[in-house]
Amino acid sequence: FIKMGVDAFRIDTMKHISRLTFNKYYFPGILEYAHRLGNDNFFTFGEVASRDENVWNHDVEPVSVPFYTWKESKTYNWGDKDTNFSSTEKHFGDHRGSRPTTNNAWLNGLNYHTPDHSMWNGNGMIDFQMHHAFRDVGNAFRAGRDNSKYFNDATYNVMYVDSHDYGPNTMEGVRFNLGSAEWAKRMNLMWTFRGIPCIYYGSEIEFQRGKPIDQWDAPLSTTGRAYFGDHLSGSVTTTGFGTYSASSGNMQTTLNHTLAKHLQKLNQIRLAVPALRRGQMNLDNASGNETAFIRRYTSGGIDSLACVSVGGGASFRGLPNGRYIDLVSGNVINVTGGSLSTGNISDTNLRVYVYDPSNSFTTAIGGSTTYLS
Repeated sequence: FIKMGVDAFRIDTMKHISRLTFNKYYFPGILEYAHRLGNDNFFTFGEVASRDENVWNHDVEPVSVPFYTWKESKTYNWGDKDTNFSSTEKHFGDHRGSRPTTNNAWLNGLNYHTPDHSMWNGNGMIDFQMHHAFRDVGNAFRAGRDNSKYFNDATYNVMYVDSHDYGPNTMEGVRFNLGSAEWAKRMNLMWTFRGIPCIYYGSEIEFQRGKPIDQWDAPLSTTGRAYFGDHLSGSVTTTGFGTYSASSGNMQTTLNHTLAKHLQKLNQIRLAVPALRRGQMNLDNASGNETAFIRRYTSGGIDSLACVSVGGGASFRGLPNGRYIDLVSGNVINVTGGSLSTGNISDTNLRVYVYDPSNSFTTAIGGSTTYLS
C-alpha cells in the first residue's frame, strides 16, 4: 500500500497490543520503510476505543488514548517470546499512574514555539473523548481543551463525529441523526480546532442518517455501513482542491447537497490558512464565546494567525495590529489597538479572521453557503 502511494494508516484496536510492542517493532519499522520509499511524512493514527468520556479509560492509563503517543522513558529487556511477554507485563504495571503532559498544542501567549517531539513516537490517535462528547459542540470543545495536554502533540489527533462503529454518546448505535444544521456546527469546529478532521463516508449528504451502524444480523443496505458508491455515479471535472467545473448524474446531486457545499468551503478555508492545519492554540485571549480561540503557526518564513469563533460572536485581544479578513464573510477589520470583535453570528455560522497585513486575501473563500455567510 505504501508503494502504491498510501500516506497514512489507521491502526485498529490498538489498546489490545502493548505500547512497548508498537514502539519496539511497528512504529520504527513502518516509518523506516516509508522513508526508504521517499515518504518522510508517512502518518499512523490509532484506535483506542475507550468508550469512556474521561481521558483515562476507567483510570487505567496503559489502555487509554493519550498513552499511545509517547516513546518509552526506560529500557526493557527484549528478545525471545518469554522475555517480551514478561517485559510487556512489567511495562503495563510500571505505567499505572503515569500521566505525562506537554504544551505542544498550545501557544506561548500568542507566540508559536517549535513542538518538543523528543518523546513522541510519531503516532497520532483518534480523539475518543471528543468523539463521545460530540453529542454537543460545546461538550466536544471542552473535551478537546481538557485532554490536549496529555497527548505528546494533540495537533495530530484525529477528530470524528461518527464512524463505522458508533456515533457520539446518546446516539452511539446509529449514524448521526440530528440534522444538517447540527452537522454544520460540528464541522465548523472540526475544521478549525487543533487536530485532523475526519468524515465517515456519506456524512456530507447525511447518508443512512439514523440507521444502526454496527449491526450484523441485517442486510447491509439497511445499516450505516451500506454501499455509498451509487451516490458517486456520474462524472465530475475537478479544477483544484475542493473546486470543480462540471458534474453529472448522482455525482452532481451529491456535490450540491447542503453539507457537501459546506464541507467544500471549510476545506478551502483550511487549505488557505496554515494556522488551521498546523497551528497551536490560545484560549485566554478570546472572550464572549466559549468556542472561540486563536491559532498561530510560525515557521519557514510563514506567519499565519487566525481568530476563530464557532457558533457565536467573540472578541479577541493582544493581537498584532494590521489588516484582518474573515475568510467566511469577506469582512475586513483594520486592528489598531490589538483588539478585534466579530459581532453577532448565528450558532451555525463561523468566523475565521486571518491576519493579512500583506493583503494576500481580497475576498471570502468559496462563496456563501446555507450555513456559512
